[in-house]
Amino acid sequence: MTSPLAIVILAAGKGKRMTNPELPKVMHPVGGKPMVDYVIDLASKLNPQVTLVVVGWNKEVLVQHLSTLSQPLTCVEQSEQLGTGHAVLQTEDALKEFEGDILVLSGDVPLLVESTASALIGYHRTSDAVATILTAEVSDPSGYGRIIRTKDGNVKKIVEDKDATKKEKEVREINSGIYVFKKANLFEPIRQLERNNVQGEYYLTDVFEHFLRNKWQVSAVKALDAFEITGINDADQLQRAEKILLLRSAT
Repeated sequence: MTSPLAIVILAAGKGKRMTNPELPKVMHPVGGKPMVDYVIDLASKLNPQVTLVVVGWNKEVLVQHLSTLSQPLTCVEQSEQLGTGHAVLQTEDALKEFEGDILVLSGDVPLLVESTASALIGYHRTSDAVATILTAEVSDPSGYGRIIRTKDGNVKKIVEDKDATKKEKEVREINSGIYVFKKANLFEPIRQLERNNVQGEYYLTDVFEHFLRNKWQVSAVKALDAFEITGINDADQLQRAEKILLLRSAT
C-alpha cells in the first residue's frame, strides 16, 4: 500500500534582491505568472492528501493570490522568518492527524518537473530511509552544501561549503533543499534544532545530523537536469528561469 503524501511549500521569504522588494519573493512573475504557481501546479500532479503553503512576509498578498487558484491549499503562517526548520515546524499542528510522507518543496524553485519529483518520492518509498534528498551534479558547486555518500550510496553527511575539506570540496553533488521525510521521524528532531549559526536561524538541513547520528538511513536521488533545482534569488536568476521556460515550451 502506498503511503499517503503531504506537501509543504516554503513560501514565507522576502525577495530582498528582487526587482520589487515589497513583493513576497514567490510572487515575482516567471513566464507570465508568479513563480509559486509552478510549484503549486507540480504539487497538484503528485496527488497529495494535503498541500500546505507556509506564508510569512507580507503574507496578505500571497494569501489573496492563493485564494484565486483552483487547487485546495491550506496556508500556515510563519510569523517570524527564523529559517527553513522553523518554517516546517509551523506545519506540525496542521499535520497532526496525517500519517505518511512529507514532501518539502521551495516556492522559489519553479523549474522542478513532475517526473523528477515522482522519482524522488518513488525511491523514498522503496527504501528504508527516513528521509530522501533531491540532489544535482553541477560543474561549479562552490557555495553549495555537498552530499557525501557511503560506499553503498546512502548519505553519509551533508557538508556546507565553508566547512568542507579540500577533498569534500571536489564533490560536485549538491543539496537542492527539496526533501521527502517520513512524518513519524521529522518533528521531534526539528524541535531539537538550535540556531547557533551566523544567520541565527533554524536550518532544516540540521535534522540530517540527528538522523545520521541515530543511524537512521538517509537516501539521495540525483536530478537529471541541474537547472530543475535552481532557486531564484535575484533578477538575473529570474531572467534565466524565463529563458528555460521558453525553451521548454518550444520543444
